[in-house]
Amino acid sequence: MPKMLNWNVLRSRFGARAASAKARAVKGRDWIRRNDPVYAAVRRPGPAEWWAGGLTLLLIAVVLIFLAWFDWNRLRGPIGRWASAEYQRDIAINGDLNVHLFSWTPSVRVQGLKIGGPDWARDRDTARIDTVEASVRLRRLLAGQVEMPLLRFTRPQVVLIAAEDGRKSWALNADRADDGQGMKLPVIQKLVITDGRLVFEERRRKMTLDAAVDAHEGADGDAGFLLQGEGTVNRSPLTLRIEGGPFINIRRDRPYRFKARMAGAGSSLTATGAVTRPFDLGRFDATLTLEGRDLADLYLLTGLTLPNTPPYRLSGALKRNEAVWTFNDFDGRVGASDLSGDLRVQGGGRLQVEAELASRRLDIDDLAAVLGARTVTNARGTETEAPVAKGGKLLPDAPLQTERLRQMDGSLTYRAAAVKANELDVRAVNLGAELKDGILNLDPISFDFNRGALNGTARIDATQARPYSRVDLRLSGYPLESIVPARNGAPPLTGRALGRARLEGPGASVHQFAASSKGTISLVVPDGRMRAAFAELLGINASAGLLKLLSGDQSTAQIRCAVADFNVSGGTATAKTLVIDTDVVLAQGGGTIDLGQETLNLRIDGESKKPRLLRIWAPITVQGPLTAPRVGVDVGAVASQGGLAGLLATVAAPVTALFAFVDPGLAEDANCGQLIAGAR
Repeated sequence: MPKMLNWNVLRSRFGARAASAKARAVKGRDWIRRNDPVYAAVRRPGPAEWWAGGLTLLLIAVVLIFLAWFDWNRLRGPIGRWASAEYQRDIAINGDLNVHLFSWTPSVRVQGLKIGGPDWARDRDTARIDTVEASVRLRRLLAGQVEMPLLRFTRPQVVLIAAEDGRKSWALNADRADDGQGMKLPVIQKLVITDGRLVFEERRRKMTLDAAVDAHEGADGDAGFLLQGEGTVNRSPLTLRIEGGPFINIRRDRPYRFKARMAGAGSSLTATGAVTRPFDLGRFDATLTLEGRDLADLYLLTGLTLPNTPPYRLSGALKRNEAVWTFNDFDGRVGASDLSGDLRVQGGGRLQVEAELASRRLDIDDLAAVLGARTVTNARGTETEAPVAKGGKLLPDAPLQTERLRQMDGSLTYRAAAVKANELDVRAVNLGAELKDGILNLDPISFDFNRGALNGTARIDATQARPYSRVDLRLSGYPLESIVPARNGAPPLTGRALGRARLEGPGASVHQFAASSKGTISLVVPDGRMRAAFAELLGINASAGLLKLLSGDQSTAQIRCAVADFNVSGGTATAKTLVIDTDVVLAQGGGTIDLGQETLNLRIDGESKKPRLLRIWAPITVQGPLTAPRVGVDVGAVASQGGLAGLLATVAAPVTALFAFVDPGLAEDANCGQLIAGAR
């Protein structure tokens, strides 16, 4: 059987140890009583001890009497001189300084407080306050906590200036970097502000605000905090209103409710929420609604660089956690498209922005505004929803705000699951962007069509006033019938197009970039079909081509290959190869495309591969604006050919005059493999 515990033995052992510890304690106490002079002096004070104790009590009494009767105004000068030297600005107390120490709630009253501006803004005092009254709870203070039963300001006049280089006039310690964590105030049970005025200037965004500030306590409906003012932002009107409840019922564990609304620069921000830990302004939750005519305008109100857009309205959950701001689960509309997602902004120095955006159904016209297309005014005098390029241009010309790109870093993803019906037949969009030190990388740039896709990347260097860009775009499998619409129910062209554009150059807008770019542009159709009538007319076959057109012939000819390969320099694309090879005609041409003027000037000569009667040797011309090119025939060549026929008719039999219009059909097939390889 297991051995049982002997509780008597254990009890006796613990008892012996306890007795030994007690004996040691008694021995140590006796030693102190016999040998410690301090203990002996306290137990049996002599004359010296009595004198020392009396002098100590007398000194304490003198100090207390001195503090009770001291004229605290004598310290105004020393305090002002010390503060001025410490914070490198003019600080002074020009009125009375009263201190009441002998209370469980010590208090101070300062009149005529002046805090001057820094060296770069000495003409504007940061603060002038007629009277400041404050009290603290002594017991809390001795416990290491600051709790203020009262904080009262009478006629405070505060001027806050943010310089273009980021310096802030209210930063008393200019050498300390702004951590972006927000102001942390002590617990205030009663806040009273009478006839307050706040002036704010943000010179980088050309923002000014002149606001009245009031706060008072009580049970009436008017009790609470109110800041309300007007100003301008980039020369347009600005309004701001912030209101909250009275402070009398605030507790550390009870959120403090507030409402705020700012409107200006064609935008408005409305927030309703709560400071989750009262007096810690670095933490709050709110519901935020944004609306306006262009998301890019929000830079003037928030400092965030956002793309150009059509009119928008978005709502979501705004949260601040010290230096991190999030706008999560927002949803709404931008133009005719829906938009949702999450936004995260890291403050405390250079802004770091991360955004994940998505649309369930995108209107492709809204995306044009992001690329720089501008809205125009319709006949009724209101802005149209669909953005268009200014002046009838195809390429957007709105300038990129390079100075804004240099002020923040970040990343963005955007996906449109579906796209409304459009002329280009775009079905889905996937975009990615990363901004770092003024360089914007777009990767991927992806558009999925009904058949085929456009994919690529772009890099925009915005470190200089005029950005320099590089783009590399690839088109794969795009159907020709989407380029040339069907006529009489049948498409004149079928097949898949492949293309690539590699361009680089300076320019603040898409149009300026194209007008000064260099690189290559190529378009290849490796196989396809063309209406036989059009194929014949490439060689201006007046017999077969016109007859088929007039008879409504829908038969097709094979496109063995079509290649358009251009070298681009100074915004002008010059044809290096321009070939359309069908089984009946080989057409070759040349010419230029002016990307700056957005015009075409191309010439195509066709040679029939079969003998034809009434073949007119005249080139086809493609000229005019990219948005509405004109296709015609070089009438000069037709006239010269007709003149030759007339000359022959005067010296020979009438049948001989037909020789000028007879095509022997000597053209050979083009080397499509070599042409396609060269274009790629």
